[in-house]
Amino acid sequence: PFLWISSAVSELISAQVNIERFTRLVNTASDVTDTPEVTAKYGDAFRPKRENWEPLHGDVEFRDVTFRYPDGDETILDHFNLKVPQGASVALVGETGAGKSTLVNRLVGEKVSIVSPVEQTTRNTVRGIVADPRGQLVLLDTPGLHKAVGTLGKLLNRMARRSAAGTDITCVVFDAAQEPQLEDIGWMQRIAKEKPEKVVFVLNKADRAPFFETMYRDAWEDARRETVDVESSVSSLKSVTPVWVKAIATTEGGAKAVMDALFDFAEEGEPLFDDDIVTDYPRKLAIADSIREKYLAKMHQEVPHEMGILVKKITESQAKVKGEHSTCPVWEVDVEVLVNRASQKPIVIGKGAETVKYVRKCSERELSDIFGVKVALEIWVRVEPNWMKNERLLSEMGYLGELV
Repeated sequence: PFLWISSAVSELISAQVNIERFTRLVNTASDVTDTPEVTAKYGDAFRPKRENWEPLHGDVEFRDVTFRYPDGDETILDHFNLKVPQGASVALVGETGAGKSTLVNRLVGEKVSIVSPVEQTTRNTVRGIVADPRGQLVLLDTPGLHKAVGTLGKLLNRMARRSAAGTDITCVVFDAAQEPQLEDIGWMQRIAKEKPEKVVFVLNKADRAPFFETMYRDAWEDARRETVDVESSVSSLKSVTPVWVKAIATTEGGAKAVMDALFDFAEEGEPLFDDDIVTDYPRKLAIADSIREKYLAKMHQEVPHEMGILVKKITESQAKVKGEHSTCPVWEVDVEVLVNRASQKPIVIGKGAETVKYVRKCSERELSDIFGVKVALEIWVRVEPNWMKNERLLSEMGYLGELV
């Protein structure tokens, strides 16, 4: 008891000191402040008004910067020069199931986004990097728009809409094997209203019959006319002329027209990534996506929308190669599969743990190929009611990011 009491007292004292330091920091007046006009329009650090933020374009450059702390003698930066060139970034948006992830994988030439016929497969914005003799493109594969249910659904829709802001090219992917849906028309109306300079409309699944190209073109004309009718001043009218291309994202060469249209829009600039990099997606999210994709393939519509994958810990080590004197890197990954109800747990585990074993085997093989290390997954299934409304868990899974 005495050891417990002394430990508790020590932690209380430490907590008090940290609170005092934090309070002093928060109460310290900043030397750099915004004017009341700027704060009224854009908000502040605690109450940002992101809806009023304008996207920034161009290079970031430091010229001959020298810096020293006010109370220090050492020069931290001495005539520092740095230029980060603007790259050509492309936001791929559209209705869920339109084929955005398949198209990104086809353009990149490698698998960077998980794919599945099940809706809401993509739950994060994934960046894929295209290296081509003509230059480099950074593709943003976004969650598909859908009828939002609950906190997670609303976050995914918000993520999809915001990903289009600030990119150089907006590429809207339509599933032209079906008639235009409300989400498709919604994207057209958004494009007509916001008038981005560079827009590509991709009519995907061009190998299907029937193919509703005419209906999509008519829907765009309707959206454009509606926007023109609502405009109050002639000076605000600016025409938007999207480039229409057909694509078959599932076949080799089926996305060539899309690639050509994107490079026609892209401006010259230095590459942002090395040629051997295909994505900068965080490895925890990539591991979670791989596991969720295998569950989607195995279970189809049984549980997927109410299942979350949380990568808790990655332990890196070295293991001896059997029959050799060398070692190889090993990642031991602890994973939790979250379900909403106790009745879903046996479905996710499977009879005799068949489903978990299948998912672990397939994901370990795929992840080992992707990362070039041996990956060992430890998968546990946990019942977490209403996990899709839990902001702490959503943040750990990477769904909140800059949205909060």
